Amino acid sequence: MDTIDRDIIGCLTRDARATYAEIGQQVGLSAPGVKRRVDAMRSRGQIRGFTALIDPSALGWTTEAYVEVYYDGNVSAKELKRNLEQIPQVVGAWTVAGNADAIVHVMATSMGEIEEVVERMREHAKVERTRSAIVMSRLFERSRTR
Repeated sequence: MDTIDRDIIGCLTRDARATYAEIGQQVGLSAPGVKRRVDAMRSRGQIRGFTALIDPSALGWTTEAYVEVYYDGNVSAKELKRNLEQIPQVVGAWTVAGNADAIVHVMATSMGEIEEVVERMREHAKVERTRSAIVMSRLFERSRTR
């Protein structure tokens, strides 16, 4: 991936609906040149798709938490993924270094729903404990271009 590819990704991150011509003006390429590069990045898996960023509250998700999950013994990342992706309110999950085995991002309609999700996570036989941090306010989210 060269500088122009990174610039194209930056344009798409700011506005995924930008035309190839608009992107081309910003990066110094023709529209067909931008399309060829985007197609190549898609085929290499560097661009996995295009999406809309939705305000969570528009979906009724007014409450969110980050939950540290601690497992008893070893648990594979594959098993963690299989268990956590079954819970619709889990919008992200990561294995981490440190005391916790995973950090899970939960978005829900209420504190009660957050509690239900945490209880559902605890049903897994190997979960020793959880620790939750409730999000009080969203300050900003940065585009992931670099």
